[in-house]
Amino acid sequence: MSYYQRHVFFCCNKRDPPEKCCADSGALDMQKHAKERVKTMGLAGKGKVRINKAGCLDRCEEGPCLVVYPDAVWYTYVDSHDIDEIIDSHVVGGKVVDRLRI
Repeated sequence: MSYYQRHVFFCCNKRDPPEKCCADSGALDMQKHAKERVKTMGLAGKGKVRINKAGCLDRCEEGPCLVVYPDAVWYTYVDSHDIDEIIDSHVVGGKVVDRLRI
């Protein structure tokens, strides 16, 4: 068994303009939102869920991105509603959110 049931990494990389980067798309705020929501739901901790910031995940051109392990499913998102859907459907329910998958 892995240490966490699901481990979510948010790309929070910052690049110099004109290069696209996840940080300029609100990645830090969305990571914070996800972390707080998972804690509020009682899902944070060993054997459960971990929400982390990551450096460059090298997919910034596809929009702000995150990856859910151990499933290795990559997502993009626009706002906190998308993050909530990823948490509810995939992180909790195990169902991939196809409309946000990259």
